[in-house]
Amino acid sequence: MQGNAEVIAYLNELTAGELAARDQYFIHARMYDEWGYSKLFEANHHEMQHETEHATLMIKRVLMLGGTPNMVPEALHIGTDVKSMLENDLQLEYKVRDALKKGIALCEQHHDYVTRNMLIEQLKDTEEDHAHWLEQQLRHIEQMGLANYLQSQL
Repeated sequence: MQGNAEVIAYLNELTAGELAARDQYFIHARMYDEWGYSKLFEANHHEMQHETEHATLMIKRVLMLGGTPNMVPEALHIGTDVKSMLENDLQLEYKVRDALKKGIALCEQHHDYVTRNMLIEQLKDTEEDHAHWLEQQLRHIEQMGLANYLQSQL
């Protein structure tokens, strides 16, 4: 099946973002594990798996549309402490959210409703799971203080 070239190119951009998110979550997960924050490790490891699934779906869609996966890796923003790691991950999720919204509009413009629906599902996951959880963690730090938050993550 031959898809729209603009949609295929944008899917490749989105995939690069998902892979960057995967790598950032992977590194942060390993850092949390090293520091003994097992709850944060588990959460980030789980998010890393979600980002991998998102990238897999996009790559499969590119191939189905007759394209070739061709992504330029995005820069990672690795934090140096728990708060900066959470903040960097949240900024990444906001960036992904905005990119998905743009992709949804592009798919509608080109009448590619199957790809649009796939991106809508990923947007729900990004907004309702990933970003929301990160916002909660930063709110916990603000409300209970960093030391108490970190103790709760052991």
